[in-house]
Amino acid sequence: MTHQYIISGMSCNGCRTKVEKTLNEVEGVQAEVTLNPPTATITMEKHVPSEKFQEVLATAGNYTIEMDSPKKHSETVVKSCCSSHKKEDHGHHKTESKNVHQHSSNGFYYCPMHCEGDKTYNKPGDCPVCGMDLVPQIAITATQFTCPMHPEIVSNEQGDCPICGMDLVPIQASESEENKTYIDLLKKMKIAILFTLPIFIISMSEMIPNNPLYNIMSIEKWNWVQLLFSIPVLFYAGWMFFVRAYKSIVTRNLNMFTLIGIGTSVAFLFSIVGMFFPDIFPSEFKSHHGTIHLYFEAATVIITLVLLGQLLEAKAHGQTNGAIKELLKLAPTEATLVENGNDKIISIHNIKKGDLLRVKPGEKIPVDGKITSGESSIDESMITGEPIPVDKKTGDSVISGTINGTKSFVMIAEKVGSETMLSQIIQMVNDASRSRAPIQKLADRVSKYFVPTVVIISILTFFLWAKFGPEPAYVYGLINAIAVLIIACPCALGLATPMSVMVGVGKGAQNGILIKNAEALENMNKIDVLITDKTGTITEGKPSVEKIYAINNNEDFLLQNIASLNQHSEHPLAQAVVNFGKAKNSSLKDVQGFETIAGKGVFGTIEGKKVALGNKKLMDEIGASVSNDLEQKVTAEQNLGKTISYISIEKEVLGFVAITDAIKENSAKAVKELIAQGVEVIMMTGDNHNTAKAVADHLHLSSFKADCLPEDKLKKIERLQAQGKIVAMAGDGINDAPALAQSNIGIAMGTGTDVAIESAKITLVKGDLNGIVKAKNLSHAVMSNIKQNLFFAFIYNTLGVPIAAGILYPFLGILLSPMLAAVAMSLSSVSVIINALRLRNLKL
Repeated sequence: MTHQYIISGMSCNGCRTKVEKTLNEVEGVQAEVTLNPPTATITMEKHVPSEKFQEVLATAGNYTIEMDSPKKHSETVVKSCCSSHKKEDHGHHKTESKNVHQHSSNGFYYCPMHCEGDKTYNKPGDCPVCGMDLVPQIAITATQFTCPMHPEIVSNEQGDCPICGMDLVPIQASESEENKTYIDLLKKMKIAILFTLPIFIISMSEMIPNNPLYNIMSIEKWNWVQLLFSIPVLFYAGWMFFVRAYKSIVTRNLNMFTLIGIGTSVAFLFSIVGMFFPDIFPSEFKSHHGTIHLYFEAATVIITLVLLGQLLEAKAHGQTNGAIKELLKLAPTEATLVENGNDKIISIHNIKKGDLLRVKPGEKIPVDGKITSGESSIDESMITGEPIPVDKKTGDSVISGTINGTKSFVMIAEKVGSETMLSQIIQMVNDASRSRAPIQKLADRVSKYFVPTVVIISILTFFLWAKFGPEPAYVYGLINAIAVLIIACPCALGLATPMSVMVGVGKGAQNGILIKNAEALENMNKIDVLITDKTGTITEGKPSVEKIYAINNNEDFLLQNIASLNQHSEHPLAQAVVNFGKAKNSSLKDVQGFETIAGKGVFGTIEGKKVALGNKKLMDEIGASVSNDLEQKVTAEQNLGKTISYISIEKEVLGFVAITDAIKENSAKAVKELIAQGVEVIMMTGDNHNTAKAVADHLHLSSFKADCLPEDKLKKIERLQAQGKIVAMAGDGINDAPALAQSNIGIAMGTGTDVAIESAKITLVKGDLNGIVKAKNLSHAVMSNIKQNLFFAFIYNTLGVPIAAGILYPFLGILLSPMLAAVAMSLSSVSVIINALRLRNLKL
């Protein structure tokens, strides 16, 4: 069994790790803990009381645990990912604009390199480990309204202003945090260019014979101009880099900004000392004018180019989570409530379960629910990835964010707020985007030693040039040492994996493939075997009764009994029998002692007689024998691919019911493509051998297993895993949940049960085998993209650092200036992000 709990007292990823480790020490328990929302998902062999968990957590620290409930879970998710707008009483309470314009992330920010796992931060800033700008988590926001004349009036609902009576209008969303970061960097970039350009011109003019600038002022005075112009560049535009460098050294989390800070500081401080105390330097540092070579232009140009890189990154970052933003656009802001026969416009956040809502042509469906009256065709492409509109009639389910066609209908709200599929998709995409893929461990190991190694190489470069280099040897040594510090880019390594994962997960969501975490995305590319259920996975999952055969020709009597028996079952086959009974106007009788036997069938007592409906195993178990004549008729039906359930009353088999479930149109094509990609497809079904063989032959499957109980699928997966196979399991029922959890990749059909979806790592919204092909193609593309990024990052740093150190000088006379090193460093991170963005154009 699996339960969810709310954990209080966690403040960082260290707390999360400690809580998870402590809970997993409880016997028979497997726990997964997340920091935001602060929840623990615990799978246990047998029920463990909350008091036991609280007892062990008390030994680990000041943590508390309580069983989650739908209401608490909703509140927790909202706190974690949605804006917290206080509900106003029709605008009579004043709210400061800062509360109105809160960003959708509600102060939840995370590092794009996931330096501390899934830890989030309460305010914008930079990552304490790598120094990169924190980015906001995207989530759904509530629409608020204000008065055009009295902006202090803020309301969660439309209406009129209590002061002037004017209609309230929606508050326009404020600038997103990402856009604010970009605008701030752009402002600093303009300042940096304005002051760096003159410094660069002054410095480069020394290469011109009879420098015309010296006719205006002496070189000493031009040096003062360079100093004054460098101050706004370093101490305003680039000050954040020095703050980050200082923090990285104090906390011993050395990163890219450590290298930038050291490199530019050395260049600037050397220039200051050279201006004021030139005599302390040896003659190698002096020009033919007798002054010291100053490097204000190196310091300012480096800062300006790093700013350019940060500016381009900020722009690109906003595009990596474009999929989430597109999903957010699907969320409607208001709905039409049908109340006492009247229509009323209300905020989406005021909809309650059970409300009747009218959806007009062209409108977005506000929440998940069912149509109670009317019919229409609905565009679900934004959720399923399928472009053809789906016809819906009374009783059919509809999904929030999908678009109604040309007819109006009334629906009942069943899932609202964070419970809707759209909200869950957005939350899942957010969580998966922040998760770490196993392949990232390689980059993490390298990054740990990267910066100290680069600093050591920089120091060695200076001393080697000073000892063995040509004159002025010290100048060469200083310039090349700075170039080594500047060119090295650990960020390219750190961004290689998370950027591709973020874009890939978003691309999947747009195509109806919901991925729980980055590990699932990576492992999907490695699967050797796919085990799939039949009903609802290969077939439509919409069985219908084709016929009832009765030995004594009393079909109506048998139908009344089996329809009555199945009225308490939720199995698709049972529902098919009940629906057939209703269509034939059979009256349902009371059932006593109803019981389901997994993988076999159902039985109960009707009017004092024991009635059983199920497969041959159930008949054998209750001691009901099947005649040879009936067996032959059953075999003939099974060979046509039909599912047969025997009917017995008082242990006498009186007939059977034949049920058909059409094979999905694209199942054969999907199986063929998976086999072509080297995946062994095995169908395991609880249906009989003849029916299973008919389906397997139709799909050209080389392997199948019939008459399976739930534990058979589990055991088969365990045996395959023992052979070293990477196993994916596709299923849609409660009975598939154990196998989905055991498999390396559990794939749930979105048309299936909540339990199956909860147990799976990947959910296919449309729920067919073609989605598995798409998921595997997506996984392959993302992993290829990550490997390209890692290869580029490794090659860039492996070649860049030695070239900056001057390794080519003895052979080709080539040296790399710190300014060119800054260009290369800035573009390296940007190129990784741009490469990841190519996944957005992927055709699945």
